[in-house]
Amino acid sequence: MRADRIFVYGAAAGLIGDLLLGDPRRGHPVAAFGRAAAGVESRLWRDHRGWGALHTLVCAGGATGAAALAARAVRNRPAAAVVLTAAATWSVVGGTSLGREARAVGGALAAGDVEAARERLPHLCGRDPQALDAQQMARAVVESVAENTSDAVVGALVWGALGGVPGLVAFRAVNTLDAMVGHKSPRHRRYGWASARLDDLAGWPGARLTAALAVASGGRPREAVRAWRADADRHPSPNAGPVEAAFAGALGVRLGGTLSYGGRVEHRPVLNGEAGREVRVTDIERAVRLSRRVSVLALAVCAAGRLAMGRRGR
Repeated sequence: MRADRIFVYGAAAGLIGDLLLGDPRRGHPVAAFGRAAAGVESRLWRDHRGWGALHTLVCAGGATGAAALAARAVRNRPAAAVVLTAAATWSVVGGTSLGREARAVGGALAAGDVEAARERLPHLCGRDPQALDAQQMARAVVESVAENTSDAVVGALVWGALGGVPGLVAFRAVNTLDAMVGHKSPRHRRYGWASARLDDLAGWPGARLTAALAVASGGRPREAVRAWRADADRHPSPNAGPVEAAFAGALGVRLGGTLSYGGRVEHRPVLNGEAGREVRVTDIERAVRLSRRVSVLALAVCAAGRLAMGRRGR
């Protein structure tokens, strides 16, 4: 069986597994990687970019190298290669868990239980829930669904199409390191610089594909394109900007504005501010459904691209 078909069959099986089962409750490979990365940090940490770059190299390089060895071991056994690709895809994508957590917060808000929503919100994003009212939490959920559609699903599929199992694992490793050390806390401002910059590079193609598919499947293509073009560059993140702006236009809502991370207040530009309205609790379900459509379309696009690459290679 050709390598392009192995990716297509394996990625489709892995994404279906995620849609049906979600993340494993125990023994998740990404969680194991996170624990290992934390152990490496405890030994390497210095308030210095160079030591942070070494941390990134050891963790992301080690995970990618292990994935490459596994892929090499089954390269002459097509069935095993498909199973490995399916397992890797299921391990690194997280669309179902993303939707489950978003709906849990939305359900609490719909029931009027703001405190329960505050308790659940940290499972989804790093915002300070005590600083948010119900409407702001709904907005935070929609923003997180948009951004994590790219980070948790589409970006991984893109790199899987380009690099097979090592590409899938490398993207998830880089994205996980960014979540762990790539933020602007005093401890990680320098140490996490390399992880943050590498994540920006790795996330670039997936973010643009996510935004394009949100335009195509959101039901408001003109509004989504207008918001993307007008507001994406105003966002502090080069990858979250296009995704959140396109989702805002597709859903007809306003995203961005004031938010708080661990006591640090940020005043971000408003996305789709002229045409959109405030986010409502009911928009959470709409965002989750849009995320799922984008994820399925991303699989189709990445599969088609991988098959085309295979034909050109032959």
